[in-house]
Amino acid sequence: MAHAWMPGASRIWAGTDGGPLIGGAPRAVWLTLGTAPGAVSVQSAAQRLIGERRPCHLIWDPVTGDVAQLVSVLRAGRALGAADDLEWAPGRVRVNPENVNAEGRVCVQIGVLGHPGEPFTGGNLLGIEAIVAWLDSWGVPRRWPAGRPGGCRRDGTAAATAVTDRRSRPAWARGGHFGASQVPGCENAGPGAIDIDRITGRHGLQVRTRGLPAAARAEAALPIPA
Repeated sequence: MAHAWMPGASRIWAGTDGGPLIGGAPRAVWLTLGTAPGAVSVQSAAQRLIGERRPCHLIWDPVTGDVAQLVSVLRAGRALGAADDLEWAPGRVRVNPENVNAEGRVCVQIGVLGHPGEPFTGGNLLGIEAIVAWLDSWGVPRRWPAGRPGGCRRDGTAAATAVTDRRSRPAWARGGHFGASQVPGCENAGPGAIDIDRITGRHGLQVRTRGLPAAARAEAALPIPA
């Protein structure tokens, strides 16, 4: 059964979100929050994003395994196109004109405590199986249509410019897993050159999307006698 709130995650309701989803292929987007794992708690990170009205769905510390959920999976987040880290300055948080935050039957945004210049997959990934299993339950395919996210420096502005050509609309339309740096219309630099096999498994796995069972579909296709 698919749950709108991830089982086992702490619930910290944001009170604001990106509005209703507008449909399309289901997606998960991985982004980094510009702070080292353990430097702040997921609860503190959540309160910072909520206060700046740019919540993602999940905040995850890959070293401790702590996960907090801020927004129901049935609603859009607001992290795509906003600042790449927890440090806020006037004018850095903006509304994305393309509203990619709302594209997809689900568009789950996972904010990881980490830096794009230091890929978080180089260390412990406590709790990754539970997160990906939850995404599986919502039909997010274990594939990366835009490939492995590119590496970048810790200078977010320079990195964002370098990855502009990786933001492919056709790849985005297929659904699956993406780095924030691969999202069309966004300037996010993270998550950096992560090892995608450590997230979704080697070469990805096939995931059955939610819908009618095969037997029911076949029965529905039978001709009706005259």
